[in-house]
Amino acid sequence: MPELPEVETVRRGIAPHLVGKGICRVVLRTEKLRLPIPLGLDSRLSGQSILALERRGKYLLIRCSSGTLILHLGMSGNLRLITAALPMGKHDRLDLVLDSGLSLRFIDPRRFGTVVWTEDDPLSHPLLAAHGPEPLGDDFSGDYLYGKSRGRTRAIKQLIMDSQILAGVGNIYANEALFRAAILPGTAAGKLSATQCQRLADAIKEVLTDAIACGGSTLDDFLGYEGKPGYFPMKFAVYGRSGSPCPICSAPIQQSRLGGRSTYFCSNCQR
Repeated sequence: MPELPEVETVRRGIAPHLVGKGICRVVLRTEKLRLPIPLGLDSRLSGQSILALERRGKYLLIRCSSGTLILHLGMSGNLRLITAALPMGKHDRLDLVLDSGLSLRFIDPRRFGTVVWTEDDPLSHPLLAAHGPEPLGDDFSGDYLYGKSRGRTRAIKQLIMDSQILAGVGNIYANEALFRAAILPGTAAGKLSATQCQRLADAIKEVLTDAIACGGSTLDDFLGYEGKPGYFPMKFAVYGRSGSPCPICSAPIQQSRLGGRSTYFCSNCQR
């Protein structure tokens, strides 16, 4: 699944081509993804101007004149800027045809993505209302993490992946941040000290910032908005490296399952 850095990379890439443009029409090839496509989406969006393109967690918010289109890429979705005349392919689900001659195409082979329209505050929508702070924002800090972790027996990796605690930290970058912070993923969150929480908060910000700077990561079937892969996988310290030497101590990276997700760590460097 595209994680926060990939979604932010897409946002930054397509924003200059969307903001200030008008939507001529919407072309649909499906009635349902993870959720049903809103009825009458073409009539609602045709003639609208795109005012801004924002991100909340792993969601993209296309703010228009009279509402907001909320998008989630799901397990395998991606967005491409194409010429409006390019025919739709097998997995192409939606086109926003712009007055610039380009179209924003939503491609989703597994149909686990989401397309929602709201005329209310999008941050109050049920998909987003319970989200915790943005990990790269000022509201997220070591003090915040320490306060949220008190009394919890839940593994720290699961805690930081909970969108109600922290918006948008997925499996890959949770593994990498915990390695940088020298904390075992299975450690009970409530056992972390204030110093460890500060170290982990800093590591989360650093690993996400590094990933965004490198253009996000290539995960199986995710490609950037121009079809270009990100390069952050070249810098993974632990994720997907089971049995490989730890970049710090050379001990073999271990793999386990935690909360149903693959988890990678160095038992020598992480405590």
